[in-house]
Amino acid sequence: MQRPTTVTRLITRKNALDQSRIEHEQRSLSPAAGEVILKIERCALTTNNITYAAYGNSMNYWGFFPTGLADWGHVPAWGFADVVASDVVGIKVGERFYGYFPIASHLWMRPERVTERGFYDGAEHRQGLTSAYNQYTRCSWDAYYHADTENLQILLKPLFLTSSMLADFLQDNQLFGATRLVFSSASSKTAYGTAVCLENQPGLERVALTSAGNKAFVETLGCYERTVSYAELASLPNDRPTLYVDFSGDLDLRDHVHQHFAGNLVYSCFAGSAQSTDEARLTAIEGPQPVFFFAPIQIRKRNAEWGPEGVSQHIGEGLQQFYRQVTAAENPLLNVVEGAGYEAAQDVISRLFHGQVPPVEGHVIRLV
Repeated sequence: MQRPTTVTRLITRKNALDQSRIEHEQRSLSPAAGEVILKIERCALTTNNITYAAYGNSMNYWGFFPTGLADWGHVPAWGFADVVASDVVGIKVGERFYGYFPIASHLWMRPERVTERGFYDGAEHRQGLTSAYNQYTRCSWDAYYHADTENLQILLKPLFLTSSMLADFLQDNQLFGATRLVFSSASSKTAYGTAVCLENQPGLERVALTSAGNKAFVETLGCYERTVSYAELASLPNDRPTLYVDFSGDLDLRDHVHQHFAGNLVYSCFAGSAQSTDEARLTAIEGPQPVFFFAPIQIRKRNAEWGPEGVSQHIGEGLQQFYRQVTAAENPLLNVVEGAGYEAAQDVISRLFHGQVPPVEGHVIRLV
């Protein structure tokens, strides 16, 4: 029996995401039969995490890491963790894994489908949840893993996975006949990642919709043919088939876009909520009703058609190119800000919730 260790967790009030608290308890690091214990070393915090929390009830993101408290939840985050105890054949103490974690010091897991690639957490409470979030990748297996780009991986891979699969979905459907794509919250990494993946599409105009304060930043991205502020929406011509890619979740903006493009709006894709922390609503005042894009569905389709290795290669190669673009010395688009400890995580979550983090910043929190 090992001596007890201090287990720390940061929990967040489900209906007030800028309210959180740090808790400590003493637990033994002795795994039960079939268990492993991972110590979480670092995680990334972006608007994506606020989206997970905002849709925590409707899409059951709160269900991945139950707190035992009805009103408080774990905001999920992508990160790296090391095995500190194992009762599972094929998983050794000291191995490092990439995956979906709570903002906490440790996670008790029940690995299933253990392979060279990694494992799935088979904990009972995760059985009915989206399997893509239950998969943990062994760093020693991942050909695209490099220790010196860990921060970029946890900041950009979850976002770029959505970007890559969304671009693939749109191309798979011939852009629904559109020759103009309008992106809201165009400064978000997932939005401009999607625009980057849609380069070299003949005759396609990619239009950025953004706040006045972020307009100058968006114009430096180089992946949109045109950038306009939200107040300038009416200046966009309505002269060609248009597809709206909504990364903002702003219902009033959505209605304005639908009304402005009217009969030329061929498809409305709801891809996220960088500006809204309300529950997702798939409504519009007129025109095509918004359709929610969920990356795991497109991944499942491509897994069947390309095989998992083909999907991993498609995302991995695209991600390496994206790394190079956002870190290019002549025009860096991402400033990695590394913080330490749970108080730092509290501060970043609150600032993300209130829209106070500049789009050029990417925050990583070291927990040990």
